[in-house]
Amino acid sequence: MMNELHTKPIILFDGVCNLCSGIVQFIIKRDPDGKFLFAPLQSKVGKVLLEKFNLQDHPIDSFVYVKKNEHYVKSTAALHVVKDLGGCWKLLYPLIIIPRSVRDKVYDWIAKNRYKWFGQKESCMVPDSSIIERFLD
Repeated sequence: MMNELHTKPIILFDGVCNLCSGIVQFIIKRDPDGKFLFAPLQSKVGKVLLEKFNLQDHPIDSFVYVKKNEHYVKSTAALHVVKDLGGCWKLLYPLIIIPRSVRDKVYDWIAKNRYKWFGQKESCMVPDSSIIERFLD
């Protein structure tokens, strides 16, 4: 699996957040070739990657996109994911021209309210057997 860490993009997400888990399911359905891997921020792999990019003190209310030894957070991460997801979703990527401070204010507002609006789980989501190989632990 360590080889894949260097070749496939990894999406780190809040494993107890219903919105985040829903977004992961959304991506999986639109990524039949399995180009993305996933790991909860709370997992061992998540913690290792957060430390690698000096994000260990990064708030859990974000997700991190790791690709080719680079990382993106918040709205920038989301826009890079839709670009790499392809299809009509990549048409959202030009929103990157909006200043990050503006994009991240919207992102932070949603992140701050995600548990209130969408709820949360007691523990990280457990992927079913058909997608388990795409999740790093």
